[in-house]
Amino acid sequence: MRALYPGSFDPLTLGHLDLIERSSHLFERLVVAVLQNPSKSAAFPLAQRLEQIRQATAHLATVEVGSFDGLTVDYARICGAGVILRGLRALSDFEFELQIAHTNKSLAPQVETLFLATAVSHSFLSSSVVKEVARFGGDVRHMVPPGVASDLARLFNRDASASSSDSAHG
Repeated sequence: MRALYPGSFDPLTLGHLDLIERSSHLFERLVVAVLQNPSKSAAFPLAQRLEQIRQATAHLATVEVGSFDGLTVDYARICGAGVILRGLRALSDFEFELQIAHTNKSLAPQVETLFLATAVSHSFLSSSVVKEVARFGGDVRHMVPPGVASDLARLFNRDASASSSDSAHG
């Protein structure tokens, strides 16, 4: 069984990575796919987000990385995924995710949606929160993989090795 884990991953967080690692053991193949959403302006270009995911998942033999535009269910069909994987951080995520799952089911009845709860230690993480913390000089090394932390530091012209106490005084 193949699963598809779609998202913008702008940037990839440790919450995303936790979900990828845990679900990589549940499926024969896991396709992590970056949605190219023309209505959103991304902090990182598509190629860079794909590379961030490839670097962070290099230790996972069953994971492949791709990108798509359009409907998620169409890409699920293209990559042969019978399951769309979605993460839930809090109850507030569930209502939105359930609506998307029902919509996807109406479009592709053969594709199931599987919700996985995010690890408690990552439940506060979102790509938006990470970017906001990085933008204002906060330490994000406990929120994102090392390569992503370096990319964020470059994006916001910060020192990636700055400690949280240094950035708190800045």
